Amino acid sequence: MEQYTPPITKLIEELARLPGIGRKSAQRLAFHILDMKGSDVTELAKAIVNAKKLTKCCKICGNYTESDTCNICGNVRRDHSIICVVEDVRDISAMERTKEYKGVYHVLHGTIAPLDGIGPDDINIKNLITRLNTDVSEVILATNPTIEGEATAVYISRLIKPIGIKTTRIAHGIPVGGDIEYADEVTLMRALEGRREM
Repeated sequence: MEQYTPPITKLIEELARLPGIGRKSAQRLAFHILDMKGSDVTELAKAIVNAKKLTKCCKICGNYTESDTCNICGNVRRDHSIICVVEDVRDISAMERTKEYKGVYHVLHGTIAPLDGIGPDDINIKNLITRLNTDVSEVILATNPTIEGEATAVYISRLIKPIGIKTTRIAHGIPVGGDIEYADEVTLMRALEGRREM
């Protein structure tokens, strides 16, 4: 095993804690940082510290923002009567790339996962229910098609049903360019359930 100085070892260990970064990638990143100019390293460190220090959650939807309200919730041209519920802030970027959705969002910051000790009170569900007023006409549940995502969607839909607001679930199925023969049973089942007339 390689022997590095304690500061390099510590840098590698910290980088390896990032998601998707294994020990080899952490080593490459660490040595890339060491090869950078001192001013560039300082700027990188400042960017990390400032992103953590200056970023907070939107008081309405839970999206990341610098101010109290994110740019989507503050946009009067968005349709505030439709709320798309997502698991993570990154899901908003994916939805926005379609350039089709014009409503607003609600970020749960996770899913219900009893095996991991995460219950409904541990994610941003209470704020969603608080947002549901007479102006909201539809809630779109866009959680991932995992066991936890499905359980979270079912839980939220049961909470909303007595309120009388239309609740929909995004369709899941075979991606464009995908082959049916390689799709698993759950994906095929979702594709059949989400079929539409042509």
